Amino acid sequence: MRYLMHHGYDCVPINPNVRDVLGVPTFRTVIDAVDATGPVDLVDVFRRSELCVPHAREAVQVGAACLWLQLGVVDWDAARIAAAGGLDVVMDRCTAIEHRRRRDEDRQRPG
Repeated sequence: MRYLMHHGYDCVPINPNVRDVLGVPTFRTVIDAVDATGPVDLVDVFRRSELCVPHAREAVQVGAACLWLQLGVVDWDAARIAAAGGLDVVMDRCTAIEHRRRRDEDRQRPG
């Protein structure tokens, strides 16, 4: 989250167990966050694989464009739910690593 925020992304943490992450207030659910802050493009999940299905359902419900399951997180049921809801799905990938990779590729392209 620190990396993404540093690169200009708005991040809204979801964690019912803490009040804030890196100084940003948390919300109990994605639905609560969207109600308070507005639409989200991407739901980035940092949970064990077997806990992802409810997050996929929430991502569909709020109209996110993408369900992103972090490095080491793979849940085909969650992927099916998100894809059936029209979302792009990324699994077992780190947003920061992918951002760095694409940024580096863009820098190497002839201008």
